[in-house]
Amino acid sequence: MTNDQSRPLEGLRVIDLTRALAGPYATLLLAGLGAEVIKIEDPHGGDLARDNSPYVGRDGITVERTHDDDISISHLARARGKRGVSLNLKSAAARAVFADLCSHADIVVENFAAGTADRLGVGYEVAKAAKPDIIYCSLSGFGADRPDGKAMDVIIQALSGAMYTSGDPDAPPVRMGIPVADMLAPVFAVIGILSALEQRHRTGEGQHIDVSMLGALTSFVAIENWSALAAAGMPARTGLTVQRLSPFGVFACADGYVAIVGVHEKLAQGLFRAMGRPELGRDARFVGRDLRVANATALEAEITAWSSRHAVADVVAALQAEGVPVAPVRHPEEALIDPRVVERGETTPLAHPSYPSTVDLRSVGVPITFSSARTGFDDVLPVHIGEHNAEVFRDLLGYDDAQIAALALDGSI
Repeated sequence: MTNDQSRPLEGLRVIDLTRALAGPYATLLLAGLGAEVIKIEDPHGGDLARDNSPYVGRDGITVERTHDDDISISHLARARGKRGVSLNLKSAAARAVFADLCSHADIVVENFAAGTADRLGVGYEVAKAAKPDIIYCSLSGFGADRPDGKAMDVIIQALSGAMYTSGDPDAPPVRMGIPVADMLAPVFAVIGILSALEQRHRTGEGQHIDVSMLGALTSFVAIENWSALAAAGMPARTGLTVQRLSPFGVFACADGYVAIVGVHEKLAQGLFRAMGRPELGRDARFVGRDLRVANATALEAEITAWSSRHAVADVVAALQAEGVPVAPVRHPEEALIDPRVVERGETTPLAHPSYPSTVDLRSVGVPITFSSARTGFDDVLPVHIGEHNAEVFRDLLGYDDAQIAALALDGSI
């Protein structure tokens, strides 16, 4: 891959009505794949992410915004590669501008609560009237046909059952530390958009795509058959280890933790040799996979008794020498600078457009490598609300200065 290669979605234009995280992540992926993204924000306040602490600016990283040009790191990460315009969608004139934008676009993405886009006059039917073959994606908590209220990541984690998949059997529910519902649903949104684009190539028709955050995460929870586990008397919740695959999981070392996989016979025997305990392979409790599962608690105690006496690096080296899958458990700051992900653009650097930072700020990239295309974000960012109004309204829509001034005067932009 070289920088002179094109990106797969170049030539496509996206109108972005999204805010917060789930929707903006979908349009961020589209931008990284080469689409031109025009982000619409309300003139009064803009995207909710603009007010997320911490901020970066002339004073470095701060918990509170102290200068007008301080930028929320959330906004810096999610608005990369997008042009920003302001539209007060409660204004009839602004809704007309939205229709004009749609007439020049291929895709619209919104993540309002179900029914809100239609009430604001920016729903699918409006977009379709402006551009009959437009692809319009709605990303909501429960589906476009289910106005069940607003949904945040923690609400979806709770409803999906995901919180009771991790942790010890009697422990409280466990909230996943990354916003998994907010990050998973937009991936399905992008899959839907790309699928609709391919169908449009064949039929010439656009369509409405409807993705539910609850449905996306629950579909992942459903990869395990929880009813079958209960019927077999096997523990459904898993903490540091998964006993139905034993030995499989995270084990304490003298200075940290390691993840170990010794599911199959060859791996289990390699683990026992690395421990200096090859006789465990002949122990009646651990001969064969089923017996290791049946005696998982005893087996895990043996492993922990060994690993806890040694440093992480020594445990990793011993297991790697035997061909046993093993990895140190890292903190996120260390993981994000792993050369294997940095070199592939799977994490990317962030920077304030005016002030360098002494901190290595990194965020998501596009974790896809193409043989005949590249990924990456245009060097553009709506630092201020409506930053690209003139560029988009004049150059794309053909509005003259008087029209733009009138929109500003009546509060439409």
